[in-house]
Amino acid sequence: MRIVLYIIWALFVATATYLLVKHLRQTKRHEQQIASWPKVQATVTGNVGGWTNGGGGGTRSRVFYPTYQFVHPNGALHAGESEVSYRNQQEPGSLLNVAYNPANPNQSFEVSSESKAVVGCLIPVFALFALLLFWFAGAFPLG
Repeated sequence: MRIVLYIIWALFVATATYLLVKHLRQTKRHEQQIASWPKVQATVTGNVGGWTNGGGGGTRSRVFYPTYQFVHPNGALHAGESEVSYRNQQEPGSLLNVAYNPANPNQSFEVSSESKAVVGCLIPVFALFALLLFWFAGAFPLG
């Protein structure tokens, strides 16, 4: 029975590690893609409401994604919606840093390091949780 607990633990750790590495690679690829793109100040025009997924069975909470617009150097106005969520609505007229694709200015992203901070905090929490589960698998009373 104990071997089953260790197998479940190993599958959990392998799956979580795979997903974490996949996320880090996607983030790095995205950052490399926009690193050479021009950066501009965009003006917040409004907010789109959404919900967090309440991961791990937690309660869902309301989040907001700011919509913005910026002026291309050629004078054309372009709009976008941030993929960065905020707990509070961003004030219309406030500024965001945005990188845009020079080949297609309609493709733009808010420049944010928030995802790195979240992942950086999740790694030690995951490691502690994995160690706790490993200990639990060894200490689980059988019989």
